[in-house]
Amino acid sequence: MKLVERADAIATLDGLLASAVAGKGRIAVIAGAVASGKTELLNTYADRAVDRDALAITAIGADAERDLPLGVLTQLLLDAPLVPEEQRRAMNLLYEGVRADDCDNQIDPQIVHALCTILLELSHRYPLIIAVDDIDRADRLSIVCLSYLARRARFAPMLLLFTQTEQGRRDDVAFDTEAFWRPPHGSRVVLSALSADAMRELAASYVGEADAERLAPAWQQVSGGNPLLLRGLLDDHREASAAGAGVGGEPVTGENFARAVVSCLHRTSARVLRVAQGLAVCGDLALLEQLVPDDGGQIGPAVRTLTTMGLMSGADFRHPAARAAVLADIDELDRVDLFSRAAVLAHRGGASSGVVAEHLLGAGDVNEAWAVPVLEDAARQSLREGQVAVAVRYLQLALRACTDSQRRARITAALVRAEWRINPSAPTGYLPELAAALRGGHLRGVDALVLTKALLWHGQFTEAREAFELISAHSGKADAETLAELVITRPLMLATYPSFRPLLHPGIQLPVAMPTVSASHRLSAATALAGVLSDGPSERAIAVAERILRNSRLDEMSLDTVESALLALTYGGCPANAAVWCDAFVDEARMRRSPSRQARLAAIRAEISMRLGDLTGARQHATDALTVMPSSSWGVAIGGPLAVLIMATTAIGDIGAVRDHLDQPVPEEMFQTRFGLHYLYARGRYSLAVGELPLALRDFRLCGQLAAQWGMDTPGLVPWRVDAAETLLRMNAPEQAQQLIEDQLKRCGDGQPRVRAMALRLYAACGELRHRPMFLRQAADLHNGGDDYELARTLVDLTEAFQTLGESRRVRLIARRARTTAEKAGALPLLQALTLESGWDEGDTADAINPVVAVAVLSEAEHRVAALAAAGYSNREISAKLFITISTVEQHLTRTYRKLNVARRGDLPASLSPDYSASV
Repeated sequence: MKLVERADAIATLDGLLASAVAGKGRIAVIAGAVASGKTELLNTYADRAVDRDALAITAIGADAERDLPLGVLTQLLLDAPLVPEEQRRAMNLLYEGVRADDCDNQIDPQIVHALCTILLELSHRYPLIIAVDDIDRADRLSIVCLSYLARRARFAPMLLLFTQTEQGRRDDVAFDTEAFWRPPHGSRVVLSALSADAMRELAASYVGEADAERLAPAWQQVSGGNPLLLRGLLDDHREASAAGAGVGGEPVTGENFARAVVSCLHRTSARVLRVAQGLAVCGDLALLEQLVPDDGGQIGPAVRTLTTMGLMSGADFRHPAARAAVLADIDELDRVDLFSRAAVLAHRGGASSGVVAEHLLGAGDVNEAWAVPVLEDAARQSLREGQVAVAVRYLQLALRACTDSQRRARITAALVRAEWRINPSAPTGYLPELAAALRGGHLRGVDALVLTKALLWHGQFTEAREAFELISAHSGKADAETLAELVITRPLMLATYPSFRPLLHPGIQLPVAMPTVSASHRLSAATALAGVLSDGPSERAIAVAERILRNSRLDEMSLDTVESALLALTYGGCPANAAVWCDAFVDEARMRRSPSRQARLAAIRAEISMRLGDLTGARQHATDALTVMPSSSWGVAIGGPLAVLIMATTAIGDIGAVRDHLDQPVPEEMFQTRFGLHYLYARGRYSLAVGELPLALRDFRLCGQLAAQWGMDTPGLVPWRVDAAETLLRMNAPEQAQQLIEDQLKRCGDGQPRVRAMALRLYAACGELRHRPMFLRQAADLHNGGDDYELARTLVDLTEAFQTLGESRRVRLIARRARTTAEKAGALPLLQALTLESGWDEGDTADAINPVVAVAVLSEAEHRVAALAAAGYSNREISAKLFITISTVEQHLTRTYRKLNVARRGDLPASLSPDYSASV
């Protein structure tokens, strides 16, 4: 890599090299952490010898050759351009020196003098640079010779250039480089870690200015300014970019970075390497002293070495990928032994269950009796903190180690709950074991209900029925927590699995008090939802749902509570309120990376969007739900998002895509659940749209039969009567259609304006032509601020009614408003229905008036009148609606025309705020 941020070092070495070439011998030691660029700098100056008409000879110290006498000096002499006579003399001297060392571990000073004399004589022929990389790894005899040479180099044209690692070798009394760099003839050049600016400069030539500017601070943080680690990060970045992987604001830490980490460690001493391995297993320094016995007080210096080289920050690795690389480099048996001993030491030392569990997980094998309860406790804590994947690993290890049948059943139930939060299909393999444990009496209480819910979700209704009967049979001996769960389960199952109604005995008595606030919220939310589905919306149910959502922290609420409260609002006629809460929960689930929760909330959000008439949003949310969690994981609940996807896509007009959705297999058991009602209703809407009227009528009537059988025939769930009536009208059966519509209107209270408006639209179609505008206007008023799609359908019918009645002026006004609303909803078939003949003038520019500007210039009274006029109301109708005289209406309109610079009411913008009139 190119040299950056080394200006001071380069200036120092330039001066030393110039002095050496001038005949004034100099010595320099380049010191720094492992991989700090020492070798790069040394090689640069060895290469500069040619530019100064000098000669460079090089050698490298290595741990593998530390016991090879005169190994480094031999490298230097072999690299030197000696004449044959000098070569023979040098080889003979080296041979004698090695032989003497073998005999008495001493070297004759005369041999040292003669060897150095050869190099001194060579320097008089060429200015000489003697460069030794990693001098701290050189053999003892070579250091003795180089020390001798250093004391005599001051009078020769020679530069002795050595590199040395900070906190390097200190185990040999013969190793002392201070003599090399003692002033005035020697210098010590220390290379510090690179700054973020230096890293930015280095990275720019590898990955470009933009990426270097954006990622340099992060790279500096991860690498600690170590050039070798930076090179690994840069290589990973380039490979990721070349592969088309999106590279955001986080550095990529792949195989190149891992290799760089391992390379740095293997350039250090065995002690530093072992301490790094110990820290990768256990970050507690106090525990580390027991895990890696300290025989010489070297743990502290080793940690400082690791910090200086950029791997550590204190006792912590700078990045998890560095720790992972160190762990991967440890021999498997050694790694298991380290983790096992760390777990025992941590447990004895009173460490938290999470810390001990991490060590047990690293060991991968549990033999201690105390380990299973520790893993269970750690899993519970992880689940409370939202770390579901970690909890799953703890429970899986505990299950492998547990031999007690009852405890195994409890651990398995906990594992099912945990894996469910990631992917509901993941724990299906455990269900047979849990069912056997229930029959054997080993699975009890709340854990048994976990099994029941899982069986229901996956459509295993026979097994679920057997499990629920066993649980109910022992309810008399149940504890308070189990009783509470049984009480909560009843409304939940009534709302979702109504075909199980005969098994849901209402005789189970509620405990004196719910055991937790969370359980109380779950019961209240489930009861509110069940009440809305059986009896229709009520102020109390809506208030309960909103109170629960408002007064609970998002991360403390169970998904049952969230779903029940949101659906109570949605089916209770308050989808706009539910949308705000649901968006917050979706964001939280995405942030916590909880795919199951995210998908199920997205399905609810899709239902909410559909009821608000946002077809594009409904389609997107439903697609998200089925993408985040695959169809195989949805079980019988697949009917929820799939139904919205079918209805929204049908209304958008993408019939080909709808057929693909309908071809997707669904479990037969789904039709025994609430999700089956949604699916049948959606399929009927599709059949109606494509003209398959008998099929549509069959599905709508089946919806009605099931809803009545289950006690869920409320308008807020599936308004099947409205669509069945529309089907009958198209089949030329107006009397039957009108009967259904009248029945639907009777069932719609004040809390169901959306369904009442849908019914009024069909009621208008059943009646006389001259009365249709009145009913359609009433429907439009009910829809304002609610379902944009159904409002657009109503306005299209109103346009056609005025067209048939020959009221062309009103046709143009209503058609413009219908077009705006249909565009907002994303309903292409409705836009196609608005032909130019019915009042759609594509050249109309009246909507160019900014409604915000219009509101600003108009008085409140003028705005009221203008909004109704733009919606197509006559002066007489406006007068009656606002309780003012016709003359006052005319005066307001005259002033409005002047302020907005329009000539007639037909030029008023349809976007003036058509829903403003709904609030009057």
